[in-house]
Amino acid sequence: MENQVKNIIAPAGIEVAAGHIKLGNKYAKTLFIFSYPRYLSTGWFSPIINFPDLLDIAIFVNPIDATTALKQLRRKATQIEAQLIEKQEKGLIRDPILETAQQDIESLRDALQQARESMFATSVYITLYADDLDKLEKLEGKITNMLETRLIYVKPTSFQQVEAVNSVFPLCKDRVNITTLLNSGPISSFFPFISLNMTSDSGILYGVNRHNNTLVIFDRFSLENANMVIFAKSGSGKSYAAKLEALRLLMTGTDVIIIDPENEYEKLATAVGGSYFKIALASEHHINPFEIPAIPKDEDPAETLRSHIVVLTGLIKLMVGETTPEEETIIDRGLNEAYASREIIPGKDFSNATPPLLKDLETIFRNMEGGNSLAERLYRFTEGSFAGFTNQPTSIDLRNRLIVFSIRDLEEELRPIAMYIVLNFIWSLIRGDFKKRVVMIDEAWILMKNRDSATFLFGLVKRARKYFLGITTITQDVEDFLLSPYGRPILTNSSLQLLLKQAPAMMDTISKTFNLSEGERQLLIEANVGQGLFFAGSNHVAIQIVASYPEHQLITTNPEELLQQQNLIQ
Repeated sequence: MENQVKNIIAPAGIEVAAGHIKLGNKYAKTLFIFSYPRYLSTGWFSPIINFPDLLDIAIFVNPIDATTALKQLRRKATQIEAQLIEKQEKGLIRDPILETAQQDIESLRDALQQARESMFATSVYITLYADDLDKLEKLEGKITNMLETRLIYVKPTSFQQVEAVNSVFPLCKDRVNITTLLNSGPISSFFPFISLNMTSDSGILYGVNRHNNTLVIFDRFSLENANMVIFAKSGSGKSYAAKLEALRLLMTGTDVIIIDPENEYEKLATAVGGSYFKIALASEHHINPFEIPAIPKDEDPAETLRSHIVVLTGLIKLMVGETTPEEETIIDRGLNEAYASREIIPGKDFSNATPPLLKDLETIFRNMEGGNSLAERLYRFTEGSFAGFTNQPTSIDLRNRLIVFSIRDLEEELRPIAMYIVLNFIWSLIRGDFKKRVVMIDEAWILMKNRDSATFLFGLVKRARKYFLGITTITQDVEDFLLSPYGRPILTNSSLQLLLKQAPAMMDTISKTFNLSEGERQLLIEANVGQGLFFAGSNHVAIQIVASYPEHQLITTNPEELLQQQNLIQ
């Protein structure tokens, strides 16, 4: 039986070289620590323990009898004292290194004699694994640099790689026996050598913790707010991660609303029976921006109307471009008159009234002193080339658990306006019907380009918590997002952040924003698709986004895989 177990766990073969060994298809190299600084700070070992690449660590701590330790220290103290006397007799200048060593030894002798400290023979071995020798060498360089910045030095166990690997294996036997004498204080800095665990009893699976292969299961609604930002370069898996989260949120009873700029979510919506609305110039799906918002039970209808008019003011400014203070006053008056023309005024029951259209506002502007310029700029949205998009009654039904708004077929110029209108429409729905929801805004940097739309998005993020809502902002243009006056406030009001692979040119900005270590910075540059850092409040881990086969078939956007699926259907 014992031989059968050995045959199962043993590699197919082992190839031994002076500086490494090959176990099956993996190359391995073991390092040992041979020198420590005078002081070891607490947590110095944490970056190594939590290093995302594959490695094994073994720490051997063997107590030394106090009497034996005192004899060794006395001998060492005598040697240092002799060197100091010799230098003094020769008239040489004082040696601070020897004097410091003498003081440290005398302090340690006193602590041992009084049983305040103990001595230990300590061995630390780190075995690195890689698929080829180049990767093994790069990994060794990273580990060596991380330790040397803390004045801790390592060497490879040359010509003893087999013994070193056996020392690291869970056999509790030190085959190399390269030890360093450490007292209780430095030894305590090794602990706690555990990696962060982000597995909770509720929530959804976000991925696998690359530090320790545990599951990252988290409930975003358990934090101070349920908002999230996803930053990643194109092709690194940001939309894939968002779709996977949306699918799993639906399974837990959370409604999901998505603004889709590239038609990436249509397949997912169709598969789960969701609603998919294409917002385009010639589309049959329309949203009238003047639609009367749902009125919350605890809110005055007049206050709801005033708040809605403020939001519409931002939309009209987005449509007409730069405005003067006088024109802003005209816009406010015109909006109030447009609603009054349909008997929608504070103090009256307007819950069943028919809302005005943008054309009504244009007509009012033409009849107002100083409003003709605004009317001319609105013309293309009422009767011009953009009329089919913004000047129609609402024709969509939002009674579904997954709702996707596609704006891919809109002109680039109209996208910020479309996102603004859709978000305002969604916000009205959320305020009127209190339930657990997540709104995902893909390519959110489009909204951040304009001050009014960025202000509106920030308002949503800031107020979402009161309505049991989580806002997910997804962007690949990190710099544009963060340089916006509202970019960083949106980030600080988002308790969850997911950083996937980043372009090297963006790393300085991201490192400063998220206070990343050098190891984390390198991880984001070298990450594969679906790999990155997951932040939840003050905790963060290296994550690998993982989907099951059925989930992957629904959410993949890989062109080659989509073509294969299409061929199978045909």
